[in-house]
Amino acid sequence: MSDTEPSPSSDAVSVIGAGICGTWAALMLSEAGLPVSLHERDDPSLSRSTSYWAGGMLAPDCESDGAEPIVVRLGRRSIDLWRRHLPETSLLGSLVVSHPRDRGDLDRFARQTSGHRTVSEAEIGNLEPALAGRFRTGLFFPDEGHVEPRTVLPALHSELTRRGVPIRFGSAVDPTTAPGLVVDCRGIAARDALPELRGVKGETVLVETTEIALRRPVRLMHPRWPLYVIPRPGDRFLIGASTIESEDTSGVSVRSALELLTAAYALHPAFGEARIVELGTALRPAFPDHAPRIEVKGQRIAVNGLYRHGFLMAPALGEVVANYVLSGIRDNEVMRWS
Repeated sequence: MSDTEPSPSSDAVSVIGAGICGTWAALMLSEAGLPVSLHERDDPSLSRSTSYWAGGMLAPDCESDGAEPIVVRLGRRSIDLWRRHLPETSLLGSLVVSHPRDRGDLDRFARQTSGHRTVSEAEIGNLEPALAGRFRTGLFFPDEGHVEPRTVLPALHSELTRRGVPIRFGSAVDPTTAPGLVVDCRGIAARDALPELRGVKGETVLVETTEIALRRPVRLMHPRWPLYVIPRPGDRFLIGASTIESEDTSGVSVRSALELLTAAYALHPAFGEARIVELGTALRPAFPDHAPRIEVKGQRIAVNGLYRHGFLMAPALGEVVANYVLSGIRDNEVMRWS
């Protein structure tokens, strides 16, 4: 639910954090006609950011299995914003499959989610020829898609530059001392201001093979190793992702690597011959309820807690911030005041 209050100052806005959350906040504020600057402590590669290691799935219907309703609502709105700002966004849907012995997991997933239709073995083959004859039934979510984080972030940064928004890399701005209106999108680094925030470790494997081709993300239901496989340019595939209550980012564990690769092999044996390109790990910023928050404290607005859903929710959260700053419109389901 939303209501309206007098808007905060519409003077120049400093957005801190050029990952997916801060980038979309800056874009939506700029589109609303506000003067914006974007600050990032990392270099332009953003290799230290969570966004760099993300899967980039735009799957609100699939995420309704276990995610808070706010995630689904914001995710569906975000897909519209992705489509509007990056028309080339791949929105070919998501495919969920299981082996016969794991049919119960697929049936449970179907009950817990919406926006899908059941597909037969033949239809699976039509959607993804590489999987023809491998699965008897599956679920197709036609209104979903995916992006390549390391491609779309530079594209969004280029759009900001085109709009005249300065992006200052290597700029570690303190949100408590910066002048004017500040939008804090620092992710896990914002624990100094958001003590409930914690990091949840996610791990991925990037592989390369010419033996298989996929057009869309494919999820394999498995009682021990549920996973997704996301196609990437250059015959590459991102396999993910573990969710571990740990803040150790020293590397991917042997156990996680084995489980992810075993599950990928179970999806298609061709992954057994793939070349491992990269093992990645990052901390997803999460609140105890795993739901996002926009916390407002005077001229400071903190956007955080995107957890596993950064690319899914960031556009809509940026829109919520812009609506509040420009017109005082409040989204009471996600916003808090202190």
